[in-house]
Amino acid sequence: MPRMILFSKMHALGNDYIIVDESRAECISEDEKPDFVSEVCQRRFSIGADGVIFIEPPKGEGDIRFRVFNGDGSEAEMCGNGIRCFAKFVYENAIIRKEKLKVETLAGLKIVDLNIDRGSVTSARVDMGFATFKTAEIPMKTVKDEFIEEHLEVDGQDIKLTAVNVGNPHAIIFVDDLKSVDLEGLGPLIENHPVFPERINVHFVEILNPSEVKMVTWERGVGPTLACGTGATATVIAGNRIGKLDEEVLVHLPGGELKIQTYKMDNRIGAYMEGEATLVFDGILSW
Repeated sequence: MPRMILFSKMHALGNDYIIVDESRAECISEDEKPDFVSEVCQRRFSIGADGVIFIEPPKGEGDIRFRVFNGDGSEAEMCGNGIRCFAKFVYENAIIRKEKLKVETLAGLKIVDLNIDRGSVTSARVDMGFATFKTAEIPMKTVKDEFIEEHLEVDGQDIKLTAVNVGNPHAIIFVDDLKSVDLEGLGPLIENHPVFPERINVHFVEILNPSEVKMVTWERGVGPTLACGTGATATVIAGNRIGKLDEEVLVHLPGGELKIQTYKMDNRIGAYMEGEATLVFDGILSW
């Protein structure tokens, strides 16, 4: 017999998600989740989305637990746009009525500060934590300890990129002109390059000035997306590390803008990410 599953469709800068609340009772088993996600994320054949977010009760010191699956059914460690949708849903549906949320993720505990206006969440500021450039933690198969503005051969082309992990892995490629980038050609080749055993998110970035950039994204397990919060964070941290970007940067993505502010401690770089999230509709799925 089909099950009737309550869900919400949300997006953050066009990066869209199906939200399923399992904070009170599991409605989709662990074994079923990958198949469920890959089915319902199909555009034109189902609800359609870049991924599915499950809201679960906490297992540790957090207020609530965040899980995010890519459209192909694989689970991701973190998602900057997704966690803003998650936080808005949690607050506005009275699951947790706090303006500062402690959220458990596979990338560790994240603190989310909500901006509230008359009971609605207008934006969220997320402490994304510290980045790592260590190739063993990306992970990346190379003899180099870090891969910063290094060259990688991709299908006969020489690509200069920086690899960084901000809870999930990212390849940052700075270019002179985004219009010249073959995103759908190079994106999957870099994502699935043998040097990245767990695949990687790929971002091409054009620097407008030290406090402003434009970027496009090929997301691991998804493909081209209108925005990537962890990718924007990784981009600014990488640009700051190599001296190309300031501490505060406005990131222009196809779906909108994000504000990224970096901070440093003990030779490590972390960042805050701030942006909006939007409810599209609520529904009931027969599955």
